[in-house]
Amino acid sequence: MTNLSRMVLRTLVGAAAIASAVVLVPGAASAQETVRITGRVEPGIWIDPDGCMHWVADGGAEGYMEGRVNPHDGMPVCLNLNTCAVTNTDVLFHTDSARLTPSGRAQLEQFFRSAGAYAYAIYGHTDSRASDEYNMGLSQRRAAAVANTARSVGARVAREIGYGERRPVASNATAAGMQQNRRVEIVCYR
Repeated sequence: MTNLSRMVLRTLVGAAAIASAVVLVPGAASAQETVRITGRVEPGIWIDPDGCMHWVADGGAEGYMEGRVNPHDGMPVCLNLNTCAVTNTDVLFHTDSARLTPSGRAQLEQFFRSAGAYAYAIYGHTDSRASDEYNMGLSQRRAAAVANTARSVGARVAREIGYGERRPVASNATAAGMQQNRRVEIVCYR
């Protein structure tokens, strides 16, 4: 694809106006070759780890992203971040599982209905009793379970990450420390 056709496609995608587009690409023998690109572009907002917002659109061929700025002063539009909940996974999940308990699900649903944030980031953590690979998978599945619960009540989830045992808040040498490390952190974007 030539630079001209990329520019045309980027313009169309950035405007989120394409359902179907025809792009003319010069051929080797001075003839015109027609390339048809079809798809659906859904614009949205991506929030980076610092809480700054970006307009995004991706139709599958090539994406587009532009930082969202305040039209009055040209400054980036960023949200305030704060850790608004840290919950021990022992009360949310069945042992060694990413399946929420009924009371854990109810607690999370109530939290997401009332927290009033623009969006959330969900971070899962484990203690160090299993292998690093196992803990990474378990923490990711638990973060996904919490994120899916948030989505089920209409909350927007900006990211969900499992850190396994890699970010402890206490020593894994004691039972009390391991219990503190088995947690789900919820960050609110306000």
